[in-house]
Amino acid sequence: MTLPRDEVLEGLVGELSAFEELVRSIAEREWALPTRCEGWTVADVAAHLTGTVADVAGGRLEVFADPQFPERQAAERRGRSAAEVADELRDAAKIARDIGAGLTDEVWDGPGPAGVGGTLGGGVEAIWYDAYVHADDIRAALGRRSVGGPGLRAAVAHLSDLLTDKGWGPAVLALDGLDEFPVGGGGGRRVTGDPLAFVLAATGRQDPATIGLDPAVNVYG
Repeated sequence: MTLPRDEVLEGLVGELSAFEELVRSIAEREWALPTRCEGWTVADVAAHLTGTVADVAGGRLEVFADPQFPERQAAERRGRSAAEVADELRDAAKIARDIGAGLTDEVWDGPGPAGVGGTLGGGVEAIWYDAYVHADDIRAALGRRSVGGPGLRAAVAHLSDLLTDKGWGPAVLALDGLDEFPVGGGGGRRVTGDPLAFVLAATGRQDPATIGLDPAVNVYG
């Protein structure tokens, strides 16, 4: 289940603001560094997240049904500076925030864009999850420390839904410092330990075997 609406909207606003600050802190020499997202530089990761928010702000929700949308978003912004990408993200985030504030409960709980599946609220939560994980991709490439906080909780919550949809489980994600999140209705195995390590394993960024899980936990596998 998607996290509560107010938590998601407030959390996303804060995550996007932090992402903008992170992008503005990137030096020119760091902009082209490779990341753990295969084939993508720091600039590409920042461009993809910015493109996602810009597409939402522009009402282009149908683009998310195309599996190539992340590459398109990155390609459209290649050659731009970190400051230019940060400026676009700032402006698009303001529009997206106003759109989110105006959504009714019926729309929030209603279907997401055609071809995407899930609810619209779940789609908004997915953007929060994406922003948190991609910010960590950038920090890792720059040799900076990971951060926890609300974004980490959102990532685990969203992954519990993705894993349920994938048929992984039943299980309970009982990770350090977080609420418990059921997978596949709950019960079964209790997955414990560091929540960030779990997020990295479940998104293919770390070998699941390092935390005692099988490759099937990778939602992109």
